[in-house]
Amino acid sequence: MAEKRKSMIKIKPKKYKVGDTVKVDFIVIHPMDTGTKKDKKTGKAKPAHYIDSITFSFDGTPFTTMKIWESVSTNPYFSVNYKVTGKGKITVDYTDNQGEKNSKSKKVKPKD
Repeated sequence: MAEKRKSMIKIKPKKYKVGDTVKVDFIVIHPMDTGTKKDKKTGKAKPAHYIDSITFSFDGTPFTTMKIWESVSTNPYFSVNYKVTGKGKITVDYTDNQGEKNSKSKKVKPKD
């Protein structure tokens, strides 16, 4: 069973209205191993384990999709812009090269 990883979505600025463009930040705790490091105890190479795709969606409709490579740093941080169209939910779904799938959501609540 896939491990549930800690992740976080932030929307900046905190106060926005319909029509505004906001910054959507996503960070996830993930090792992002390239497969070139050795295990200190065994001396054997650690297998590659990295996020390979991310999709940002609003109410189920994707607005940004990324293909990621193993050279991205540990606990990666991603940031995209989004034009607020109304109330709803932003969801970030990601998969890694070992088949792990996770997602995180945050409500979008524009001010009137």
